[in-house]
Amino acid sequence: MKTSLALATGLLVLATTAQAEVYRHVDQYGNVTYSDEPIDGGETVKVKPVTTITLPKPEAVQETDALRQQVAEQGAAYDSVSFTYPQNDQAFHSGNGNVTFEVQSSPGLQNDHKYEVTLDGQPVGQTRSNQLTVENIYRGTHEARVHIVDNNGVQVKTGSPISFTVHRPSVQN
Repeated sequence: MKTSLALATGLLVLATTAQAEVYRHVDQYGNVTYSDEPIDGGETVKVKPVTTITLPKPEAVQETDALRQQVAEQGAAYDSVSFTYPQNDQAFHSGNGNVTFEVQSSPGLQNDHKYEVTLDGQPVGQTRSNQLTVENIYRGTHEARVHIVDNNGVQVKTGSPISFTVHRPSVQN
């Protein structure tokens, strides 16, 4: 408990005194102590400058009504977007874990739009064609979604999610 308290204190000292000298001392029991004053038998710790980031004010980054309207208009240009393969609740074998997703939209993609496939909530690729291969998907059940995104990466239309199961051989088989 004493060691973790000393470590936490030391890290706090390191974070708050970036420009000051920091000294580290280990006593006979292995307890580490940090200080801004020299300690007999201690060593000087070189502290790197602290990186600070100034974030913009929230009101400066909020979506404008014009942007929301533009996204709504782009999304309204499509009747639907969906997967044609794999089908919902499909299970299949894939030795290497590669799955080729096939997608369609009605009407087809506009010039500056792409299909984006997400797997378990994470984007895995974008394409202008109707096929996207995702490599080395782990065995098990996954959820996939297809979105139409504009040239800024903003999702303008989202299809219904599908669930599929990948069976892969194990080292025991």
